[in-house]
Amino acid sequence: MTAQPGSGSRSVVLALGSNLGDRLGNLQRGIDSLADALCAVAVSGVFETAPVGGPAQGDYLNAVLLARSALPARAILARCGAAETAAGRVRTVRWGPRTLDVDIITCGAERSADADLTLPHPRAHERAFVLAPWLDVEPAAVLPGFGPVADLLAAIPTAGVRRRPDLRLLLPGGERSAAGAARAVTPCT
Repeated sequence: MTAQPGSGSRSVVLALGSNLGDRLGNLQRGIDSLADALCAVAVSGVFETAPVGGPAQGDYLNAVLLARSALPARAILARCGAAETAAGRVRTVRWGPRTLDVDIITCGAERSADADLTLPHPRAHERAFVLAPWLDVEPAAVLPGFGPVADLLAAIPTAGVRRRPDLRLLLPGGERSAAGAARAVTPCT
């Protein structure tokens, strides 16, 4: 079943990262897996980033997916977990290396302080590996409660975050924009 943007749908911002195995392939598999649950609208360019926190590990590839969905945030979270599992993610060490990590950054204007689902994402405002790809795909983006993404990114260190113009992600049924970000060309059906 493919997601439909109908009444009640809202914007969803997801951050994807991978630093194990076929990193680009893992990101693409994550996008493809999520397309069954969400109406994917656009995906950022790919950024290579140094790991933040956790044990010593290799660099990540990161991207941000913009989508629309009428699903409850908890259902979206479950779909993100299913995409991670399908990519072979095994949770052994907090902030350790992973085949695929998918975080909900925002889900419309929804706010949640639950331990399993905090919205907006509690550390997004301080993570260049989230803000840089988000700004890449949505230059006017605003993180609820924190402000414009451009201002947030300008206020934090960005060393270790670089765009990889040689790498591309695709949306199902999408096309590549001149800037390299993938955008949907047909509405989700």
